[in-house]
Amino acid sequence: MDSNRSTAETIYVSDAVTTTAKILVVGHFAVGKTTYIGSLSEIAPLRTEEKMTEASAHVDDLKGAPDKVTTTVALDFGRLTLSDELVLYLFGTPGQQRFMQLWEDMARGALGALLLVDPSRLAETFPVIDLVEKYGLEYAIAVNTFDATAEFDEDEIREALDLLPDTPVVYCDARDQTSSARALIALVQHLLTRAA
Repeated sequence: MDSNRSTAETIYVSDAVTTTAKILVVGHFAVGKTTYIGSLSEIAPLRTEEKMTEASAHVDDLKGAPDKVTTTVALDFGRLTLSDELVLYLFGTPGQQRFMQLWEDMARGALGALLLVDPSRLAETFPVIDLVEKYGLEYAIAVNTFDATAEFDEDEIREALDLLPDTPVVYCDARDQTSSARALIALVQHLLTRAA
């Protein structure tokens, strides 16, 4: 961000913007959705993170994220200006089944979804794929490797998730802006191909 710009210029969208697009960032619990949006958003992201309590101990499986102490209870929101005329709005969905009723509203008007995947917990991805497909969203898979999980090649991921041949699969580190941007670009290219 340019430190010479006023707060109003960095918070509000320019009057020159003529097109906005809504993208969902989805995935199972503790896969890195909040981190992903935070790495790309040009504004301070809106987060609805709450401390995890004893009540969730028997519901939320922390096996893949033993240090996790907060969880998204509604959504994450970020913004990314791509040009003077085009802005992307990034909406991160909560990952637990008990929050899935929020998906219908969040999916409405979305161009597509970037589905974050933890290769060590692929089975948790199937309910998310089902929801994305239920709402008719085109999607790309972003294999989040920030936890130094075991490497799986693209063919293994495709086979394990039973993906269509044209579904993009990219690898990213949700903490890294450049890596996260590459995953978003893969989704946007896929959406453009499908729209053509």
